[in-house]
Amino acid sequence: MTRHPTPPGRRNNEGATPSPQLPPAAIEAAAIEKDYGDAPALHPLTLRIEHGQTVALLGHNGSGKTTFIRMAAGLLDPTDGTVTIDGHAPSSIEARTLTSYLADTPVFYDDLSVWEHLEYVARMHGLSDWEQQAADLLDHLGLYARAEELPQRFSRGLRQKAAIAIAFIRPFELLLVDEPFVGLDAAGKEALLALFDQAAADGATVVVATHELSFVNRVQRIVALRDGHLIHDGPPANTDIDALVRTDAVG
Repeated sequence: MTRHPTPPGRRNNEGATPSPQLPPAAIEAAAIEKDYGDAPALHPLTLRIEHGQTVALLGHNGSGKTTFIRMAAGLLDPTDGTVTIDGHAPSSIEARTLTSYLADTPVFYDDLSVWEHLEYVARMHGLSDWEQQAADLLDHLGLYARAEELPQRFSRGLRQKAAIAIAFIRPFELLLVDEPFVGLDAAGKEALLALFDQAAADGATVVVATHELSFVNRVQRIVALRDGHLIHDGPPANTDIDALVRTDAVG
């Protein structure tokens, strides 16, 4: 008996018409949830962030921003659902190779100088000609004269600048950042914005949790959370930023 192919548009034996498979996204969250025990921090969230997008993640304190960023960085496991980085588990070697993560509270080695931190991270990622890039980063951030000092002893703003340099010394295709402008002076904010712009121009995906309007106004996409729920996803044009971060707004 001759078997004929299924005509176009006709359902297959499983009752569904096959559809083209989308390529892996920079970040793909499928119904991810996070429950810390006493209350849910993130309700089922489905979100796809494409390669090369620049995204501002908005929401008041406790909205779920840090939880989402940390799950994408592979530092937290979802209670339910899945998240992938270019098709890989966030904690995998493949995802960690692609991802640079800048936390809201930087952590440093007690006995390493700023320069030694940069050398350690650069060499860990296989860079052999890292010195000039490190010098340029420190100069750009106004830290060159402090390169031999211990960042553990710095003020909040200087610690943040050191953490920024460490995040940018390594190669990455995805940059995850949580509240990076806290403690920075005006010059530091401008320096960081320039680094974000350069990363985006180089084709990286940049996702930043922040309320800093000077960054929000230059992104391609705004994603907003409130009490663990997704309340907004769209371009910044005609978006009421204040309404998205107010704690008394109904959403």
